[in-house]
Amino acid sequence: MLSSQRALFDVPHDVCYLNAASYSPLPLKTIEAGRAAVLRKGQPWTLSAGFANAQHERARLAAARLIYADAGDVALVPSVGYGVSTAAKLLTLPRGSRIIVLENDHSSPVLEWYARADGQGFVIETVSQPDDGDWSDGGLLDIEAIGRSLKRQKAAFLIDATHHVGVLPLDVKTLDPDFVMFPTYKWLIGPYGRAFMYAAKRHQGGIPLEQTSSGRRAVHSDRKPYFADLRYQPDARRFDMGERDHFISMEMAAIGMEMMAEWGSAAIAGRLAMLTERIADGLRGSGVRVPDKRFRAPHILSLAFAGAMPDSLIPGLAEEGVYVAPRLGRMRISPHVYNDEADCDRFVAVLTQRLRR
Repeated sequence: MLSSQRALFDVPHDVCYLNAASYSPLPLKTIEAGRAAVLRKGQPWTLSAGFANAQHERARLAAARLIYADAGDVALVPSVGYGVSTAAKLLTLPRGSRIIVLENDHSSPVLEWYARADGQGFVIETVSQPDDGDWSDGGLLDIEAIGRSLKRQKAAFLIDATHHVGVLPLDVKTLDPDFVMFPTYKWLIGPYGRAFMYAAKRHQGGIPLEQTSSGRRAVHSDRKPYFADLRYQPDARRFDMGERDHFISMEMAAIGMEMMAEWGSAAIAGRLAMLTERIADGLRGSGVRVPDKRFRAPHILSLAFAGAMPDSLIPGLAEEGVYVAPRLGRMRISPHVYNDEADCDRFVAVLTQRLRR
């Protein structure tokens, strides 16, 4: 089993940080790369002509590797919401179509459709959370089964893989979704503001959300003619965001994804499943409701309480150096590779003590 990677992060042993699903800490290696990048931006004349493109392609390749995609199928975007807006522009939805979303899903993959529904004449249907607990905040969706069902209906399949990529396997060549979006600031131990969009080849002939010189085949300010070839790039690179030359954060994003790929999703998921199960075992008999193991994702544990969760509970835990998050009236615990067994035991002890007060 993968051992704790705490030594690679700046996480003191007196800090119990179980909140990767909100923001992950950066690896020390990534922090140093960020510092070096800031200095480079301070002296931009030191940058070689090919520096920016090398960073773009390194990050693109690292993202593609995590989902078994070709690099040319991945666009550099700033957020999941940007990717969803791009997909919405590319998809042709006949009037009367249905957009199916999950109850209490994050806003990023949902709000774009609400903004378009009236004008484009489609409806939004919400799949309600089942009473048997088969999925919930921290639950595990069977994306293979969902994909097969959508294929039978000839429906488009868009995946917000924020809490999936890197920890759980996702093979776009097998699954064949239309779009997949994911950021780096959570499970991919990277910076904020960096995200990636996979677009299936059948959608790569569409018009991008932004009109950029990098999205065209030959628009260069240092050559004549400036607008030499206005045709779009032939692959998903046409969908790259504007101002993609992030001297600071692009390399930081690549480093985190490369580290995740080196460990491998199976090893990561195995370790995190062990940590969440250790917490679940420790809470038996405490009165806290833990989802059935069959329905849980390996890396997220969502706890429910009899009645409402006390408003003071999560701030109280933070006062003792234990960090988790409130979600929809529940408590979300989300360990990552920098956590160890002592973190789990400390969380259980502190929570149990707080609940007895």
